[in-house]
Amino acid sequence: MYDVILPLKLFKTSRLTILAVAAVAVCVFVVIVVMTVMNGLVTDFIDMNHGFFSDCVISTDSLVGFGHYDEFENTLRSSDFVESVTPVINTFGLVKSNSSGKNAALSLMGIELESHEKTTDFAKSLYYRKDKPSLAFSPSYNPQLPGCVLGIDLLVERDQWGIYKQSPYLPRWSYGITCFPLTPKGTLVKTGTSVSANTGTFYYSDNSNSGLARVDSTYVYLPFEKLQSLAGMDIGPKRTSAIFIKFKKGADLNKSVEKTAALWKDFVARNSNSEISGLFKNVNVQDFRSYRRETIAPMEKEQTMMILLFLLVGVITVFIIFVIFYMIVGGKNRDIGILKSVGVSQLGIMRVFLRYAVLTGLVGAAIGIAAALVFLDNINGLENWLYVKFGFQMWNREIYAIGAIPDRPGVALPIEVAAAAVIACLLGALLPTIKAARQNCVDTLRVNQI
Repeated sequence: MYDVILPLKLFKTSRLTILAVAAVAVCVFVVIVVMTVMNGLVTDFIDMNHGFFSDCVISTDSLVGFGHYDEFENTLRSSDFVESVTPVINTFGLVKSNSSGKNAALSLMGIELESHEKTTDFAKSLYYRKDKPSLAFSPSYNPQLPGCVLGIDLLVERDQWGIYKQSPYLPRWSYGITCFPLTPKGTLVKTGTSVSANTGTFYYSDNSNSGLARVDSTYVYLPFEKLQSLAGMDIGPKRTSAIFIKFKKGADLNKSVEKTAALWKDFVARNSNSEISGLFKNVNVQDFRSYRRETIAPMEKEQTMMILLFLLVGVITVFIIFVIFYMIVGGKNRDIGILKSVGVSQLGIMRVFLRYAVLTGLVGAAIGIAAALVFLDNINGLENWLYVKFGFQMWNREIYAIGAIPDRPGVALPIEVAAAAVIACLLGALLPTIKAARQNCVDTLRVNQI
């Protein structure tokens, strides 16, 4: 019973306990707050990429594209692990505003609305046609005109809170879009001795807010067949740049990608005699993370580096607990001697101090978690107050595509951090505890004669 009562008594009476609990609480607070924000930003970014590109992407880096895509789409649709597929054209073009006269070289994406809506989250990104995404390319003022959807950052400004100032009515803007068509061999189409250029006029029909900054500031979406014609991908066998694939719910992503790759390999072998079979060499089958590794990998690396930094914080916590417990044990020599003189074993002494360490870790973790949850629950309001009073903002929403600061740590993170805090306290208290257990009661209770 003594090894239960004494740790509680030590915890209540020792002033150094306050320092130990405070050290643990501060470390737990910092880890939970920073990791919640970082994990939230990374998770949101990955989810937005997943929604934009779906589960799997069959793509080529070549602007020429690849053919027989419709045949392979039918193969995929008949597979038991595929929910939906959609062809996508990715190319570049010169976009000129007919109202302002400004022009820019932008990324063009050709999509089939019906299949694209089923495969990706494109419908959720629309503003004017969110309820009727099938009409995204039909200007509300004249549905007969050819429409185009522009990335929201190309047109709409946002305030310091990241809120876009959308017009309640669809502006009547038109754009001249020019592409330089390529033949299946990758050469520019020529008219006589001059390079041919295809130009079409499209009317602003909606904007898309995918949440991906580079996409929303550089992409223009066009009907698949119209862009296919502008880019020359209808010359000879029709071609596309990519196929987005959505797997059925519950399907394992990695295994489904492997199955898709196997189907593609068989498909290429069957079409090896095609006149454009050489275009298959540049085609890759990847999950969305691999396809977007250039943007996702750096954020995940930053997340990993943050975890390593917090491991160093844990080491510092262990050192702090070690120093505090060394001082506590040094001040309790006579008490330890009395315990050993009445028959308490070395293991009993260790149980007393280790339970004291566990209690310190639990209380410190509880205080740190409680403070972190309160802080996170008010973090966005605090940022708003700081901006109003002092002009301070953690992220300028006019520059960064970030909405509210992530403030939901979930259940796992606090539990993991609390467990790590207790382990850190045990590690920090281990050496002082062993020293206490090895003390000789005769030496600690000897009265020196002066």
